[in-house]
Amino acid sequence: QLQLVESGGGLVQPGGTLRLACEASGWSLDYYAIGWFRQVPGKEREYEQVACISSSGTNTEYADSVKGRFPISRDLDKTTGYLEMTNLKPEDTAVYYCAGDLICGNGMNYWGRGTPVTVSS
Repeated sequence: QLQLVESGGGLVQPGGTLRLACEASGWSLDYYAIGWFRQVPGKEREYEQVACISSSGTNTEYADSVKGRFPISRDLDKTTGYLEMTNLKPEDTAVYYCAGDLICGNGMNYWGRGTPVTVSS
């Protein structure tokens, strides 16, 4: 069983930086990709894939809206994944979720509970 818990969310000013973490327990993350998704206000039925990193850490994917701003990474021991959110904008306000599975995509089977991020002055 793979269990994921997000942390690091909160209130941040526009242009600020926030680092999200996704800690795994149960199974190791050695064979799992880690993805970050967000649910924005007014689109509660949608989960936008923000970024994803392969199990090896070699390949990464980014949504156009965050490309160049939200680098994704993971620990060498494969225990924790990270999303470094820089130059945050009000439209980045959302509940952010981490997810894990063998490959990146919307069909990931293991999800965390989410951590809210609010970007406001």
